[in-house]
Amino acid sequence: MRQFPSLRFAIAALLLALVTPLAAPAQAAKRVALVIGNNDYKNVPKLQKAVNDARTMGETLKQLGFSVMVAENQSRQAFSETLLAFDKTVEPGDTAFFFYAGHGFEIVGQNFLLPIDVPAATEGQEELVRDASVLADRIIERLQNRKVRTAILVFDACRNNPFERTGTRAVAGGGGLAPMTQLPEGVFSVFSAGPRQTALDRLSNNDNNPNSVFTRTFAKELLQPGENLVQVAQHTRRIVSEMAETVSHKQIPVYFDQMVDDVFLNGADKLQADAAKDSGKPAEPQQQVAGLSPAVIPRPPKEDSVNAPIAMFSRHNGGWTVVFSIVDPTLGISWRMGTAGDFRETGFLDTLDPRTRKRMPNPSVELAADAPAATIEVRYVDISGNLQGPFPIKFDPEAALIHDQRKILDMTATSWLSFREFNGLLVYYTHLMSYRCAIREVRIGIDTTVPDQVLKMPPCDMKDPSAIPYEAKPYLKLSPSNQFVSVELTYRDGSVSEIKSFRR
Repeated sequence: MRQFPSLRFAIAALLLALVTPLAAPAQAAKRVALVIGNNDYKNVPKLQKAVNDARTMGETLKQLGFSVMVAENQSRQAFSETLLAFDKTVEPGDTAFFFYAGHGFEIVGQNFLLPIDVPAATEGQEELVRDASVLADRIIERLQNRKVRTAILVFDACRNNPFERTGTRAVAGGGGLAPMTQLPEGVFSVFSAGPRQTALDRLSNNDNNPNSVFTRTFAKELLQPGENLVQVAQHTRRIVSEMAETVSHKQIPVYFDQMVDDVFLNGADKLQADAAKDSGKPAEPQQQVAGLSPAVIPRPPKEDSVNAPIAMFSRHNGGWTVVFSIVDPTLGISWRMGTAGDFRETGFLDTLDPRTRKRMPNPSVELAADAPAATIEVRYVDISGNLQGPFPIKFDPEAALIHDQRKILDMTATSWLSFREFNGLLVYYTHLMSYRCAIREVRIGIDTTVPDQVLKMPPCDMKDPSAIPYEAKPYLKLSPSNQFVSVELTYRDGSVSEIKSFRR
């Protein structure tokens, strides 16, 4: 059984329409950050490393060109005043970074950051905690109201239930925070541990590192040249989970990505960094606007007219479609695989660009299904007739496939399951099988909102990823009395979907 290509073609056409370069030229923007560390809790257990974590992150972000505010041991009033002061530094188009280390707590799917004067609540006093704490979602809303271009939120707050005390019944809740699956566009969030997991401050009593296991790793990864935010989060997750396993602890950091394009905080090209290392001289820092890929050959920008292309990869039965998004008005686009050989023109569409009054360059190219990992170099001719580039775009088939299928699953969540009555009640999960390469695990719950069963999926086939093996059974047979099925996906990147319910 194979998936019909109509959905893929429709999505590819939609992406092509969305990225047609009609945007206005990018505006100059700055980088601003607020880092908060809370150690000295008055009514719940104190922490040892949260303040150090905030200081380390502050220094790291300064190296990346951020203007940083550092706040320590915030009471509820001080927390509010700090957020207000941060609001005043943020302007439209900025890249805003928020880091919090301290106690956090989940109540009914909402995450609260606990100031140092939060009361020692007991069972039934959830409202007391809500009123005395800072809602994490509210920080996102505030940044949205300031019209930031990119909002990055990092929470090293997935510790044990701070309200547990001997002889009392604590406020309901275990360790960990709730996943942030419903993020607005332009927001990227990272949690130091996954749902229902707790984060380690240290690996053992002999671990003298001043930072938590997550922050010591994440701060180093942020400084790696040429890595986008997704790569930083993925590398951090792998390293932290491996470190936690050495002490028989499960801690897998997760991230939630609603970025339209790749975001590079350390835009220094790896080749440049390697060359500087060989010469013994420090590499010159490149302050790249978040979301724009660095060029191989550094060129001075011409009043914001030079913008590196962004690529979106879509896998279909015939191979790959690569769509380039370029902010500048363009008169022509050319590309090549690798760093040698001739550039090929992409051609033109049968439509006029209203900014140039000339035929619009075709922003897409096709690659073979078995195209290997490579660097795609892209050039374009700007409205003045000057050639810009080449700009390198990394093509990793496996990573691109996972990212593409993850986006489709998010866009088509209402199609994950379907019911059919045929010699009984059947629930089909054909849709999930078609995009299984992006999925690590599927859990379902029958007539329960808690997915408690693992749904077996066939392995991913990179040669024909959407094809469903002939021997696979893409349905379950249910009892006629069953009314609904809940579903939770764990994606290959470690993030977890919202639990969705499907009724017959």
